[in-house]
Amino acid sequence: MNGRLVIAAPKSGSGKTFVTLALISALKKRGLRVSGFKCGPDYIDPLFHKQVLGIPSKNLDLFFTDEEITRDLFLQDDDSDVSIVEGVMGLYDGAGGITEQASTYHLAKTLKAPIVLVVDAKGMSRSVIAMIKGFACKDMDSEGLVKGVILNRISSFMCDLLKPEIEKATGVRVFGSIAENHGFFLESRHLGLVLPGEVKNLNEMCSRAGQVLESTVDIDGLLQLASTAPSLENGGRLNAVESLGKFNVTVAVARDRAFCFYYEDNLSLLKKLGARIVEFSPIEDGEIPADADGVIFGGGYPELHLRELSENSSMLTSVRVRLADGLPSIAECGGFMYLHDSITDKDGKIFPMAGVINSCCRWTSRLVRFGYVSLSGDFPGKVIRGHEFHYFDSDDNGGDCIAQKPVGNKSWQCVHADGVHWWGFPHLYWWSNVEYAVGFLKKCQEYKVNGRK
Repeated sequence: MNGRLVIAAPKSGSGKTFVTLALISALKKRGLRVSGFKCGPDYIDPLFHKQVLGIPSKNLDLFFTDEEITRDLFLQDDDSDVSIVEGVMGLYDGAGGITEQASTYHLAKTLKAPIVLVVDAKGMSRSVIAMIKGFACKDMDSEGLVKGVILNRISSFMCDLLKPEIEKATGVRVFGSIAENHGFFLESRHLGLVLPGEVKNLNEMCSRAGQVLESTVDIDGLLQLASTAPSLENGGRLNAVESLGKFNVTVAVARDRAFCFYYEDNLSLLKKLGARIVEFSPIEDGEIPADADGVIFGGGYPELHLRELSENSSMLTSVRVRLADGLPSIAECGGFMYLHDSITDKDGKIFPMAGVINSCCRWTSRLVRFGYVSLSGDFPGKVIRGHEFHYFDSDDNGGDCIAQKPVGNKSWQCVHADGVHWWGFPHLYWWSNVEYAVGFLKKCQEYKVNGRK
């Protein structure tokens, strides 16, 4: 890898995603090999990176994994010319809102990566100097990583006036600006941005955004800054998992427009352990793949496809029968909802679902649970880390695990887990407890050898 940058901001809504997508597009147009990463647990931004890159974009999260594993995840199988890491929230906003852990800055320190701040400068002139100076001061930026700034929603004329003043006062280089009316807009819904497949002409939009960046931002300067990042050493922690066993099993993964939230490194972990991944669609297909030794239902937006899911009776029957016969399964968030008797939408309409969990899920119109959790219970490794973000709730969230927030004393019971199945709202990150993934594949191997109950 020849270079890396972290694209950060003082707060959410500053324009990180626009700059990240535009920069990736501009760099690809130059013929460079680009890899994309997202700081934090968000699923949707990596899907946009993937759409632009044409390759999977991965999450890096220092609540889920320690610094060494995080670096190894960053380095694995990467031969790109430059890596672009999109930050989360404000630069210094970490777990629990009051810690640096898992913040964009924590990740930048771990990767020894220069930081470029995207600052929403609308309605500001010299006052922007105070903001940049505060973010780059030694009390906050202890490693001196804040090296550049891009001013968003400001004219090139005003940027040219402010540039020498900002650089003189802060020592931070101004790489350019982005005018407010650049014609690039991404809609949002309750879990964040809409999905890439819902954005008409996304690649064309990103290409235009890249052209905007080329005209008003010093791309050559950003590449030169990226090249100053020092080399990182691979600790070899990822390859060490192969000593835990090789499992000749087939794992079916539900992936379509209803179920699309997956941590790519979760699936790569299963592959490292020998599993073969096959994808299927609960919307389009008639049954779980016949050769599946285990099945995973990830998160997503099942609430947008309730009629299609409900009317696919053959798939619902297949899910109900196969899981009752002992097919090992994992269902997270949207997948957990799908296994219920029914889901009630925003309008109060009830849609029958798989009927594996004899309870109902319904829209609550509020964020039910949000943020990082550590889950403890009677499963391999005993503790695994994850994240919750959902507006639906269940009449029966399970009681086989205890979820604990990282800051404070808040905890609650959740998850249906019986050694063969794991169903609940938390999205799990398996590299936080590799034994969990190994335990699942062991159950898949037993199922393959011994068959049904």
